[in-house]
Amino acid sequence: MLTVRVPKDVEERIEELAKLTHRSKSFYIREALNAYLEDIEDYYISLERLARKDAKRYTIEEAKEKLGL
Repeated sequence: MLTVRVPKDVEERIEELAKLTHRSKSFYIREALNAYLEDIEDYYISLERLARKDAKRYTIEEAKEKLGL
């Protein structure tokens, strides 16, 4: 269980979305937290990898080529 205080306008937006979609406010809060956590975890993984001296660096063109784009 977790209790979080949010600004009134954010609460109203969540409530409106929940009513509109017939989902719970908790559903949208969980979805938002999961998305944020994935992004912030990726950010810190990126920082860690960039800090490694032996890390291979690619130009945009090299990355596109490796990805087949």
